[in-house]
Amino acid sequence: MANRRTVERLQSRIKERVAYCIQFELADPRSAFVTVLAVELSSDLRNVKISYSVLGDEADRTKVAHMLEHAGGFIQRQMGRVLDTRHVPHIRWAYDDSSEYSDRMDKLIRQARDKDDEIRQRSEPEDTP
Repeated sequence: MANRRTVERLQSRIKERVAYCIQFELADPRSAFVTVLAVELSSDLRNVKISYSVLGDEADRTKVAHMLEHAGGFIQRQMGRVLDTRHVPHIRWAYDDSSEYSDRMDKLIRQARDKDDEIRQRSEPEDTP
């Protein structure tokens, strides 16, 4: 079991290395719109969950998921080069849709505000001279 500071330091190094690898070392055009959002390393340093997002639609997300699974071994080897651990953590990819969810919520809030403004304007008494 590693202490919390060690895990946080390794998570930071993993995130930087994986993001760099996806952006600059993969010769795959599908990697252009991938953003590494978070890294969760297990306390025994054997497994790592990497959360990512993709700019695009459902088809783009599916293509990127296949690309990441296919390139996982390469990315894991590249990640292992910068870690000072006995074992290289096994990568598990997780798509994070929080940005899409926040966009949907923002849109709903704006629609509700617009509707409130519309109702308020209709209910205000008109000034008659």
